[in-house]
Amino acid sequence: MKGAEQLFDDVLVQKYGGSSVATPEKIQAVAGRIGDALKRSAHVVVAVSAMGKTTDQLIAMAREVSPSPRGREMDLLLASGEQIAVSMVGLALQARGIAAVSLTANQCGIHTDGSFNKARVRSVETARLVQELGAGRVVIVAGFQGVTVNDDITTLGRGGGDITGAVLAAALNASSYENCTDVDGVYTADPRVVSEARRIPHLSYEECIELAAAGAKVLHPRAAEICMQYKVPIHVRHSFSGKPGTWIREGATMMERPSVVGVTTDRKVAKVTLMDVKDQPGIAAHVFRDLADAEINVRLIIQASPSHERNRLTFIIESDDIDALKALVPGWKKAKTAGRVEVDNDVAKIAIVGSRIASTPGLAARMFTALADHSINIDCISTSEMKVSCIIAEKFLDDAARAIHAEFFGQAVTSESDEGPKPRSAKRAAKPAAKAAAKRRTPRA
Repeated sequence: MKGAEQLFDDVLVQKYGGSSVATPEKIQAVAGRIGDALKRSAHVVVAVSAMGKTTDQLIAMAREVSPSPRGREMDLLLASGEQIAVSMVGLALQARGIAAVSLTANQCGIHTDGSFNKARVRSVETARLVQELGAGRVVIVAGFQGVTVNDDITTLGRGGGDITGAVLAAALNASSYENCTDVDGVYTADPRVVSEARRIPHLSYEECIELAAAGAKVLHPRAAEICMQYKVPIHVRHSFSGKPGTWIREGATMMERPSVVGVTTDRKVAKVTLMDVKDQPGIAAHVFRDLADAEINVRLIIQASPSHERNRLTFIIESDDIDALKALVPGWKKAKTAGRVEVDNDVAKIAIVGSRIASTPGLAARMFTALADHSINIDCISTSEMKVSCIIAEKFLDDAARAIHAEFFGQAVTSESDEGPKPRSAKRAAKPAAKAAAKRRTPRA
């Protein structure tokens, strides 16, 4: 990369999410934290997301003038939120006597492909960044956005601010990437749902990616993948707390890591079922080629054959893609690919994640038993080397999270090197669950 030889040895990259800059008061607090960071590193780059619920508000406004707002114009609209936020942070820093400059993705050279709404980073130019850092300024970069070769603004999708921080850290060969958020680190479950959830001090990149992909919301999986590729340590920590958080890096896995490191949940999914699918070669290829062309991510696939002639094809997509999915249905019906298409938005995904899922017998059985003991039915199941996922009714998601967490983490861990809790009986697991129920060179993304 041009200018790579000019990079500094002590660059710290931080990212602050929308909740951390939601109000002027919080922006002032973030400015204070950045000031503290300057005591640890002479060169600080900060990626910032839009303030609070700004992105959601812009989406709602767009839906008042368009039934399905997508594409270039939508990205131009959504990118405005981050431009406001970086300006506010820059002003707050300058008011403290800290030299700072705010930059859009175009100004700092974050180049993406042309996939509007879900763009992927192709390269990051470092010349402007190095120039500003060399002049002693804190550089505040608008997260979530990039620019194409035609100078069109793109956005990186939900959680894209994490990706911006990661690509900046990778491009600048940063000493670390601090992902600052509203929790103290990565937890064994969502602490807002499972009161007994515990902070995980250390994670490998692979474990973090699986947790994030399965629904953990503290870090985007693409951000973790970038940092893994360029060996940038990640520190997930609270925006305003001095607590240590969770370190994610190469070789972070303990020699005797518990088989399950976390329970994740995801409400933003939908189940799609194609009924009366022709039983002939090429049908599945046709369906999933259409989905790919529409840039719809598929999470899980199940094909069933209730009769000799007709099949049923079920898959899970992100709920944000439902409108794009529905646009494909008339074509499938016209081609007689499927007789009927059902979309169920009242589902959710729950998963157990760990580095030794596939090599540890009985984990799936324990998970399924915990659900059964709470009369929670399983709709779909998917397994991999590091994960077991279930689709269940959304209304039971919180109870399911508490029950499964109680099964795998209910017994106190006395030291970080412990293997973890032993299997417990269903009755013993049910009690705490019921009680809780009552209350980131040229990175590519």
